[in-house]
Amino acid sequence: MKEQCQRLLLDWYDKNARELPWRGIHDPYRTWVSETMLQQTRVETVRGYYDRFLKRFPTVQALAEAPQDDVLKLWEGLGYYSRARNLHKGAQQVVEQYAGVIPSDPAELRRISGIGPYTAGAIASIAYDRPIPAVDGNVIRVVSRLRGIRENVGVPSVRRLLEAEAASLVPSNRPGDFNQALMDLGSGVCVPGTPSCERCPLKGCCAAFADGDADELPVLPRKNPPRQLRYDVCLILSGGRILMRQRTEAMLSGLWVYPMLEGQNTVSRLPAAVRKAWKLTVSSVRAEGEARHVFTHQVWNMRLYVMEAEEQAHAPAGMRFVSPEEMEALAIPTAMRAARALAVKLLRGC
Repeated sequence: MKEQCQRLLLDWYDKNARELPWRGIHDPYRTWVSETMLQQTRVETVRGYYDRFLKRFPTVQALAEAPQDDVLKLWEGLGYYSRARNLHKGAQQVVEQYAGVIPSDPAELRRISGIGPYTAGAIASIAYDRPIPAVDGNVIRVVSRLRGIRENVGVPSVRRLLEAEAASLVPSNRPGDFNQALMDLGSGVCVPGTPSCERCPLKGCCAAFADGDADELPVLPRKNPPRQLRYDVCLILSGGRILMRQRTEAMLSGLWVYPMLEGQNTVSRLPAAVRKAWKLTVSSVRAEGEARHVFTHQVWNMRLYVMEAEEQAHAPAGMRFVSPEEMEALAIPTAMRAARALAVKLLRGC
């Protein structure tokens, strides 16, 4: 049965594989970059970023030598910026600890920053033909249905069972193609909710199809609703420049944002709040609308305020007054899209 499933899936993949710029190659660096970008991000979004990233950083050495700010700037808009920071740090580890050669052993790969079990499996199987599984959300869904696993996949013992089942399926011949076939099947046929079972090459091997409950699997852990956070975003102008802060918090670390105050102030209370927080004296405060950004675990509900500081004001520690050209060069997260658009408009009018 296992050999039949392997053959059926690979035959289907040969006819239906998506044409992607990172497919059909045996380059561990390109596989690493593509799989990192694809985490929680749509394939169509990744295409353009992948090409631009490799044009700027064609080798692991080039990436290792680049300033982190350059890496973050090229990642701008792709989200989940810890991926970029870990990829950069990991490239430096490869150069320093592995003489610039990305290892093929999954255990060694997992020693590298940002490479977890899934990415290690993808690199080992796709780039080095190692018969190792690459278990992501798509593969969990396919395997849970295929094997009829009806327990909560968030339970560690169930997760280990799924990973063992996935490992048992990977053939010694064409393991990378097989893993990518599972990913394609999960993204296009064995989809969340109601799968397209009639189009599935594995329906004859599938326990959930036989029992008629594929749409109920996998059994997922209940998610907590995201936290709702409120911020006042302060666009502080001074002599044709605007104040920006480089974040040091874990979320969006290294990226540049406009100064933010947690909570909600009124126009009349903001000058005192700004003075208390950053030792800046501001005037001409006005409200300029609202913005909202949804992260995985939290939602930023933002009110945008414009205000003026004296022309020779000194930027607080960790912040800079930047010109329009300097702002364009900084890596700014998508969460600041509305504030950034307003800042561009303000600076053009200064």
